[in-house]
Amino acid sequence: MERGNQNAPLQAPLIQHSGHDGVMLDNDTEQNNKRVIERREIFEEIKLQFWLAVPLVSVGLFNFCIQLISVMFVGHLGELALPGASMATSFCSVTGFSLLIGMASALDTLCGQSYGAKQHHMLGVHTQGAMIVLMIVSIPLAIIWANTRSILVFLGQDPEISAEAGRYSQLLVPSLFAYGLLMCLNRFLQSQNIVFPMMFISGVTTLLHLPVCWMMVYKSGLGSRGAAIANSISYWINVFILSLYVKCSPKCAKTWTGFSKAALHNVPSFTRLAIPSAIMSDTLMCVQLLSPITVSSLENWSFEMMVLLSGLLPNPKLETSVLSICLNTGTAAWMIPYGLGAAASTRVSNELGAGRPWIARLAVCVVSVMAIFEGVVIGTVMILIRNIWGHAYSDEQQVVKYVSIMMPLLALSSFVDSLLGVLSGTCRGCGWQKIGKGLWMGIICGLVVQVLCLLIITLRTDWAEEAKNARARVYDSVIPEDIVS
Repeated sequence: MERGNQNAPLQAPLIQHSGHDGVMLDNDTEQNNKRVIERREIFEEIKLQFWLAVPLVSVGLFNFCIQLISVMFVGHLGELALPGASMATSFCSVTGFSLLIGMASALDTLCGQSYGAKQHHMLGVHTQGAMIVLMIVSIPLAIIWANTRSILVFLGQDPEISAEAGRYSQLLVPSLFAYGLLMCLNRFLQSQNIVFPMMFISGVTTLLHLPVCWMMVYKSGLGSRGAAIANSISYWINVFILSLYVKCSPKCAKTWTGFSKAALHNVPSFTRLAIPSAIMSDTLMCVQLLSPITVSSLENWSFEMMVLLSGLLPNPKLETSVLSICLNTGTAAWMIPYGLGAAASTRVSNELGAGRPWIARLAVCVVSVMAIFEGVVIGTVMILIRNIWGHAYSDEQQVVKYVSIMMPLLALSSFVDSLLGVLSGTCRGCGWQKIGKGLWMGIICGLVVQVLCLLIITLRTDWAEEAKNARARVYDSVIPEDIVS
């Protein structure tokens, strides 16, 4: 009895330090195990981000390459064809494509958080509502595109370039409606982590665009107008194939249950996020953009406005061609951080919707490190190829020379852009579309200001509170499944 009483105090400390499953552990071992668990979480997050980001980067590049390939084909037709097509592409990006991208980004929040909360039927409802809104918005945009020549002349652009751009823009109108549907379908699948089919379908469409563009530009005798028609054909092919996949794939059986009248009831919730995602000022001489907009839309507008302003310079054909080549290159490079941002948006929205704020915060940290590494690599590549890159667009030696001068500046902008891409993805994942403001003080200065602002917001974020907001947003907009079906 006395021995038993003496042994009891000796056993107590061991019981207090016991690990899981009754294994006796000291404090150091418990701390080491905790660090192992954290490392496992980090490695798992890196793996998830990688398998999301690579296909999403590819999708962005493939979609952009449709426009890029068309401009490349047109660039070898003559001195006037390239600035005309470049001006039209920039004008259409300002007044159409970037607006649709900004509005569709509301689905990153709605679909992503609904999927994380396991409200699967709401993904189809949100997507259908977005399609309705974007098709309606595309009608006045198409009217603007049809009057491109008159608008550009009014803005002081060269008459010859304006006329060429006007013809090109008019033939791009069918692609406007296809692009809106494509953005909705892409985000519908992205929110469910279904990214490899998107990559495959986009890649096939881009490969098909090469022979289609070649035939329309060189064999049909349509010249630059054929490139615009080829754009529309390729975008509609992409939409058609993607729609078949969504309708027939068993992976989408729970999230796409057919068209429903419930989509009309969810239009207001989509619009509340879509409007601040896309509205912006189009005043050319305005120093500060006053409207609430997304970061991605602001950047697209500021880039494309530079092309329009280049048409006011003493040698508009040369300046427009050179700046368009640089901005097309920068946009192609931007698709990589944009893909990383899309991955971040998906991970953050899914985890906030599921009520896991720590994992959402971890996702932002991981993708930020990836973006810094990507920015260094891409910037270095741009500097190394600066003397040869211009030949891909033009046979004019003067154009090639000026492109080589611009590339180092483009490399710097691309590095800052890398962080911007992932921070804007965080905005979309959290539903922060209303706070993505910035100053228009040149491309690089504007991007730096946006990165700093969003970085401060991200660092000061209460992730637990964001998780509560996400779940509240999901369940406030939920429509019972029996109504949807």
